[in-house]
Amino acid sequence: MDDEQFSRYVDEAIASLPQEFREKLDNVAVVVDEYPTALQLQKLKMRDGSMLLLGLYEGIPQTKRNAGYGVGGTLPDKITIFKQPILQVTRSEQETVAQIRSTVLHEIAHHFGMDEKAVRQAELKRRKTSKSSS
Repeated sequence: MDDEQFSRYVDEAIASLPQEFREKLDNVAVVVDEYPTALQLQKLKMRDGSMLLLGLYEGIPQTKRNAGYGVGGTLPDKITIFKQPILQVTRSEQETVAQIRSTVLHEIAHHFGMDEKAVRQAELKRRKTSKSSS
């Protein structure tokens, strides 16, 4: 899958969010990189390579921002979606699109203040709901 197509699927995942969430995405850039950097992996204590990192949220979650947030040219938060790890865990274009969407939702949940445990619980609930409605 080429870069343009992959990025288009990331954009479509963001566009598929309910409007109320899209409107509340505040000061966050969503970018695509091939792989996480050594520094990103080091921050997450993932240097051994035992896990693939599909996405990463870096910034100040909305729930942690104070009244002075954004004063003085605050850099945007950053959500990075990692192309090659996603392609490594998927076997078809359909799986890739679904994994991109899942990863985008996961990282946006961090932007809104959910910790890893809460995000994982929400993902399990979403999967159960989607299986029961199928």
